[in-house]
Amino acid sequence: MTGSAEHRPGTSGRLDTLLTDVIREALSAAGGFAGGVYMRSSTPGLLRLAVLSGLPGRLFRPWSRLHVDRRFPVADAYRLGVQVVLPDAAETMSRYPQFATGLPFQFGSLHAPVAGERTTYGVLTVLRPAVSDATDVLPDRDRLAQLAENLGSALEDLEASGGTVAWDGEPLCVRPPAPGSTAGRIGRFTWNPATDEVTTDHRLHAVLGVAPGQPTTTSAELAGSVTAADAHHVLTALRETAAGRPPPLPLHVRSVDGAPRLVELWTPFDASVPRGAHPVHGLVLDPDIGSVADAGADLLPEGVFCLDRLGLIVYSNPTAAHLLGRSITEMLGRSLWEALPWLDRPGYEDHLRKALLSPDPVHFHVVRPLGQDDRGTAAPPVGDSLMLSVYPGPGLLTCKVVPTNRAADTSAGAPLPYGRTPHEAPAASGAHAAEGAAGGAGSMAPLYRPIVLAIALTEAVTAHQVSAVVMQELLPAFGGGRLAIYLLQEQHLYLAWETGFPKGFLDPFEGVGLDVRLPGVETLTKGQPLFFESMDQLAAEYPGIPLDTTQGARAFLPLIASGRPVGSCILGFDLPRRFSTEERMVLSSLAGLIAHAMEKAHRYDNEAALARGLQQALLPRRLSAHPRVETAGRYLAGTQGMDVGGDWYDVVESGDGLALVIGDVQGHGVQAAATMGQLRSAVRAFALGDHPPDEVMSGTNHLLIDLDPGQFASCCYIRLDPVTGLARVARAGHPPPIIRYPDGRTHVLDIPGGVVLGVDPNADYPVTDLEMEPGAILALYTDGLVERPGADIDDGITALRVALAAAGAPATHPGGRSLAGIADRLTARARHDADRPDDIALLLTTRRQTPRTP
Repeated sequence: MTGSAEHRPGTSGRLDTLLTDVIREALSAAGGFAGGVYMRSSTPGLLRLAVLSGLPGRLFRPWSRLHVDRRFPVADAYRLGVQVVLPDAAETMSRYPQFATGLPFQFGSLHAPVAGERTTYGVLTVLRPAVSDATDVLPDRDRLAQLAENLGSALEDLEASGGTVAWDGEPLCVRPPAPGSTAGRIGRFTWNPATDEVTTDHRLHAVLGVAPGQPTTTSAELAGSVTAADAHHVLTALRETAAGRPPPLPLHVRSVDGAPRLVELWTPFDASVPRGAHPVHGLVLDPDIGSVADAGADLLPEGVFCLDRLGLIVYSNPTAAHLLGRSITEMLGRSLWEALPWLDRPGYEDHLRKALLSPDPVHFHVVRPLGQDDRGTAAPPVGDSLMLSVYPGPGLLTCKVVPTNRAADTSAGAPLPYGRTPHEAPAASGAHAAEGAAGGAGSMAPLYRPIVLAIALTEAVTAHQVSAVVMQELLPAFGGGRLAIYLLQEQHLYLAWETGFPKGFLDPFEGVGLDVRLPGVETLTKGQPLFFESMDQLAAEYPGIPLDTTQGARAFLPLIASGRPVGSCILGFDLPRRFSTEERMVLSSLAGLIAHAMEKAHRYDNEAALARGLQQALLPRRLSAHPRVETAGRYLAGTQGMDVGGDWYDVVESGDGLALVIGDVQGHGVQAAATMGQLRSAVRAFALGDHPPDEVMSGTNHLLIDLDPGQFASCCYIRLDPVTGLARVARAGHPPPIIRYPDGRTHVLDIPGGVVLGVDPNADYPVTDLEMEPGAILALYTDGLVERPGADIDDGITALRVALAAAGAPATHPGGRSLAGIADRLTARARHDADRPDDIALLLTTRRQTPRTP
């Protein structure tokens, strides 16, 4: 599924047809200038850009593959199943700094999940002009959502009919909808290889010279409409496309009258059709932008050329061709990088991205290397740099090119670079001018991957999180398929993370010493990255080393932080490849970032283990028991930071009954844990003395005020008589208990209470009596279980009540589940939440129908 296409006629139901049609509709409906469709791939967790419109594919390569857990708008839309609306660059930077760092331009974007009833297939994305008021994009958002919903239904039907709804190829680049009428400029045809019949539309005769009134012809007659030199290329391309191998770029041909034309070919490939028999659809484009405009632009003293939004050169005046060292014939109909390969630099590409994604003109310097004028004509003076100005439009980019010394001359009318005043304009010439201009082409693009990885690593605190970030950022950025991270412990390397390698392949390398001759070891001991362009090269350097099934390239990177060895990172590719100098430098820089993050994570893991150990020591190891009462407690530590929390629960013998206690000390850290330990001891002492609940609350309140730790605490204390079921409750600023009756009804107990402990020495804590019948479940909890940022806590309490009702009766009832099982169900969602901002404590209690036999 590679190649370029303008339109896929009909509703054949094939994947590429559906995607190319919907992106064109989306750009028109949502007012976008570029967009695409991301689809799930055969690699778990990896989204691939399937269709891209309005941008050259090479300028969007860093974002063509995304992991679903990456902090990107596309990933969030796919993973969460929600629309992501970013009206401008400020909102993008606020919510998605990694995305904004890579594309720091003034544009907005809309992202809608493409889903059926049971499955999410991908994301429909549109890049559009920025707006200051988010309400301005609401109508466009709704239209995009409807298109995404329709596409999801179509993909679901395609999958139900046996089609494969996944994308593993490179993006299919399609031309965006034309802003105006294109009548007479585009003609279409279809070739049936079985009958050799070519069916044309009514416009093809105006574009290619096919006689009107002859809508049907043959492939030979169609090829006869271009020059003899191009006819062979057209016939060959038709046969290759029918075999499922369309040309990756439009064919640059000339009609018999010498006019340039672009021919695009594609086919709705179907595995059930014999190879070579697929119908071929074609499009012929006249790149002419108007003879009158051409004649006027040809006379300008500045160089002018035009690009479409796929990066194809559709016009050039003679001055531009002369300055760029090419002929007009060599430029027209070719991609910018095919015609001018020396523009293949990250700095230049970054400026072109800006011109494509923002409405403002872009001005930057370029240097045409020596020896690029192969026409035998006079080239610009040696070392003379050029200034390129790009003016974006809805369908075309108009580019002006002038020598740098003329760009500095304000009398020539050319804009000054980067807003300089005339006396600040560069006046250097010769070699110095070329050197300065080359420097001017630099940008943040070469630093994009290290910056994005650095931003992502700041949010990772454990070794597991660091490894996950490396997998999400490193593999898609460089096209790798395999990753392994080894960490150094006691002079041996142990596997910390791996993905993509065959099962069990890395087992023999576990725990290898630093004296073993392996590339993963020597890259660390020598402190130098090792790059192998193929497995044959690796085997030649390390004879006898076990190899996996692929023949791809490998990169071994040392993880060294502040001069101390941390481990090694292995990056694997499925195919052989070369590593450019820039890629080697970037990968080496990334290895340093990973090493520092791993070192920080290692310290965090050690300190967190100590902190959690302290926290667990302060919680009860066992709960007091009674033959007529069953209890179950759960505690989950917060995952944001490693400070210990102040949540606790307890069950204490109190006279002939039980005291049920839950509390939450404000704040986190060692101080909060210490205060929690003191309060727990105080409540236990009062409970063992069988004091009434109001006295327990008042006494604990005075103790906390006397200690003066600068903290306060909430608490709920219940003295339960297991025989009669009488429960006496006192509450100090704590969330209300919830009760589930044996018939399944649930109720939030509206119990009067006093202020939190540690605030008012004269506070009263009223006592409420209630009866707890056998089989009922009483739930005490802390706010971490029911409170979420940006949501009302009452909604969280209601959700917990509903969950308790659905959890079922306890095991004391026939067919019921254990109280511990119910506690697990109520905390399951929080347990799997990787981003818990607060600690969670839960205590469940139920009375048995009959006493338990000791």
